[in-house]
Amino acid sequence: MGTAKRASRRHGASALTLLCAMAILTAPAIAGGTAYAAPAAPVPSPAPSAPTATPGSPATAAPGAKSLEQIRKDIEGLYRQAGSATDAYNLAESETKAQSERIVEIAKLVVAGQDRISGLKSRAGAAARAQYRSGGLPPGAQLALSDSPGQFLDGANRLRQGEKATTDLLSELNRTQSDLERYAKDAGALWQKMEENRAKQEAAKKEIEGKIKAAEELENKLEAEEKARLIQLEQEAQYKAQTQWLSTGALKDAKGSATDAGKRAVQFATAQIGKPYVWGATGPNSYDCSGLTSQAWLAAGKGIPRTSQEQLRLLPKVAMKDIRPGDLIIYWDDASHVAMYVGDGAMVHSPRPGRSVTMAGVGSMPIKAVVRPDA
Repeated sequence: MGTAKRASRRHGASALTLLCAMAILTAPAIAGGTAYAAPAAPVPSPAPSAPTATPGSPATAAPGAKSLEQIRKDIEGLYRQAGSATDAYNLAESETKAQSERIVEIAKLVVAGQDRISGLKSRAGAAARAQYRSGGLPPGAQLALSDSPGQFLDGANRLRQGEKATTDLLSELNRTQSDLERYAKDAGALWQKMEENRAKQEAAKKEIEGKIKAAEELENKLEAEEKARLIQLEQEAQYKAQTQWLSTGALKDAKGSATDAGKRAVQFATAQIGKPYVWGATGPNSYDCSGLTSQAWLAAGKGIPRTSQEQLRLLPKVAMKDIRPGDLIIYWDDASHVAMYVGDGAMVHSPRPGRSVTMAGVGSMPIKAVVRPDA
């Protein structure tokens, strides 16, 4: 038992060392272009030390004023709400695109159906003209006037074949016209859905912009030193969550190896480190969280759903003990964030507006599920 615990601690320490190194290399820049590196990895403890208050900081502000830590939580909450709305926006956008493509297909079917009807009418007209040339006499009269009963029977057989062909033509004509009516009805329904999606997109876009603006206003009120401290508080909160998560032994049995496609997906995702988060973006210069994961797997030759919620709903789920590089980690109860596992307890993701694609600990946010694109 003691050996297992020591192995778990070694695994956790190696993962945390990797994460701290990545934080130093990829720490986001604050206003003015100055990059603030993450602090060196603290000695693991039940919780990071409380920040030391400095004169003029929110920690020593007048009674009733918010502390910098509370401001951090407020900003994080607003960006989380924006992330959830972003997923709704992306889903509506992808549905609208699919409906547009379907309407184009329906239009092609309508054109083909109209051409088919024109051809059927032409054939039906030819059959009618042939019947007219025969005089349209009843079979008894034709038999009486015929010089050869055998010739008459041959003609009668051809007549029956012609009548059947005409009947078949009319039936096919009716079916094609029914198909066209159904196509028109389907197209109308799709247009209605597209309009509903457009309204949904507009509402989601306004909500996203409102949440992001509110978060930016909170952050913009901070001085440069406070912004630097805010980044440090974010990293400390992530470190604390990761340390607590690793202490549960969640990864002690995880030994999965990446598939060739998984390796390509990880290589693509990690190559995007440093590119900014932009909501709704799918590259190549910026990404939102699911834009990064969907494009990484597309680069690996596997198309997956565009949004984190659809990735959760449609991709096979796997247990944490079976996680392997390339798998996707869905976060929060509303599945509003997604990252890609890269191994050794780390993941790569596009965090939020104002931050760039980076690496972090798998347990730095509440995990909802792990899904596998190449199951």
